[in-house]
Amino acid sequence: MSGHGKVRIDRIVTSGTFSLDGGTWDVDNNVYLVGDDDDVVVIDPAHDAQAVRDAVGDRRVRRVLLTHGHDDHIAAAQEFATLVDAPIALHGGDRMLWDAVYPDAAPDIELTDDDRILIDEVDLQVLHTPGHSPGSVCFYAPALGTLFSGDTLFSGGPGATGRSYSDFGTIIASISDRLLTLPPETTVLTGHGDATSIGAEAPHLEEWIARGH
Repeated sequence: MSGHGKVRIDRIVTSGTFSLDGGTWDVDNNVYLVGDDDDVVVIDPAHDAQAVRDAVGDRRVRRVLLTHGHDDHIAAAQEFATLVDAPIALHGGDRMLWDAVYPDAAPDIELTDDDRILIDEVDLQVLHTPGHSPGSVCFYAPALGTLFSGDTLFSGGPGATGRSYSDFGTIIASISDRLLTLPPETTVLTGHGDATSIGAEAPHLEEWIARGH
């Protein structure tokens, strides 16, 4: 848990499955709560809506922010949003992935590049980083020195691009142009697995390009 003033970041890990292109895999997902004692935004409330609701406690959820539309990240989002009476925000580029899970309901808010979400006095900036999916975004909080990278950047390299709607060249461009330009000390909180930093990952860009995934 880290913070700036009253704002802090809490992480919980939930477990479930991810399905795409006819395959299903067991996954553990990181869920992030960013806020103070009164208000919070929740990033990717995966798998277990009640567990995330319990982590929120008596705080007001201002937004449910989705980094992308893969089902492990969104399948519990609507149940969670209903539990806390909060709007769901997703980039329009992933609407086809959303519609596969929720054919009869649209997200409440369509995120666009450089949108800003204010929580207490901390700005979360929306960075559109396509590649893992067309509508993948990261949320950057300069005041916290933190990037919430979803499945775009992990400890050890880019997110997977071997499935439908993904593209390796696109994710490399997103990481190179939008993420590795951030301060090297920026903490990267990922959608799965361990945290890293921009400075730890930046030297490996050419290795990722060479291996091609």
